[in-house]
Amino acid sequence: MIYSLRGTIVARKEDFVAIDLGNIAYEVFVPRPEEFSLGEQTTIFVSEILTQDDHYLAGFKTLLEKEAFASLVQVKGIGPKTALSALSGTTPEELFNAISNSDAKYLKKLPGIGPKAASQIILDLQGKLVQEEPKKSSDAYPNVRLGLKSLGFKAKEIDSAISILPEGLDDQAALRQALRSLRKEG
Repeated sequence: MIYSLRGTIVARKEDFVAIDLGNIAYEVFVPRPEEFSLGEQTTIFVSEILTQDDHYLAGFKTLLEKEAFASLVQVKGIGPKTALSALSGTTPEELFNAISNSDAKYLKKLPGIGPKAASQIILDLQGKLVQEEPKKSSDAYPNVRLGLKSLGFKAKEIDSAISILPEGLDDQAALRQALRSLRKEG
């Protein structure tokens, strides 16, 4: 089973991206291809879809998005393509919130999700979703954040690097780990 692919985005189409891993490029269907830039070095978390009639990779920017996909495809009547389509219209947090609050109206607005599917999603997933660990507050490691910003990193890159830092590091150690993380992604 493939967990993730790390490489360079070499093509972007309406519903997929191609990621070059060196000697081979993989076509990966993603909910929001516009989130990937051509030439971008990135990691895509993937789920391999193997059915009687199809074999392809579904990919996601974050592990939480991959978990949201895995949850949706467990719902009776929701296949991988419908789950990808639905995720193109929401974030995992908004999706999980709607399910927790039995908000069928919100779910019906998602691409590919009608009234019956919305009700089935709530029925099958409500109370069964593992909530994401609380995100570290944006004021975690403020000095590291300022240092990375002064080095020219974008807020999204900084948030990503800081979010994976363990708690309790001194600023110098945190900055080193964040830079290592950013170097791997960039």
